[in-house]
Amino acid sequence: MTGEVVVSVVVELGEIAQAYTLRHAVFVLEQGVPVELERDDRDSTADHVLATLKGQPVGAGRLVIEATGFQGMDPARGPVGHLGRLAVLAEGRGRGVGALMVAAIEAQAAERGLRCVYLGAQTHAVAFYERLGYSVFGDEFEDAGLPHRHMWRRVGPADY
Repeated sequence: MTGEVVVSVVVELGEIAQAYTLRHAVFVLEQGVPVELERDDRDSTADHVLATLKGQPVGAGRLVIEATGFQGMDPARGPVGHLGRLAVLAEGRGRGVGALMVAAIEAQAAERGLRCVYLGAQTHAVAFYERLGYSVFGDEFEDAGLPHRHMWRRVGPADY
């Protein structure tokens, strides 16, 4: 079914607005994340991805570049790509949308010269990210009232 899914890095304001609307539907309306926490000042500098299924937006996510040592990451890995705000509408779940968006964000991180990607996974999504090659580190933490785990994956050359 993934052949019907298209994932793109988006730069047009209208497409970015679609990503924000989709994130709001998943995080605020569905999961109860406070509206003031869903959007932040990092959105203006992030690379945004939008996934469509049969031409309709069903997924969104972003890549933010973080400083060396972010969230206790090994400083030898250099700056870190931070995969975040990954959201898939109910009609897109179970169709490979999330995995395709993660791959697109990883490719964008590698294109930007980053060697690893960090994410804070909601605990119910840890197994999903592990299937995609991510490893858990550190203790469970709370973000926006939801339990999370720190995870990371190499996306660049294995020279560290």
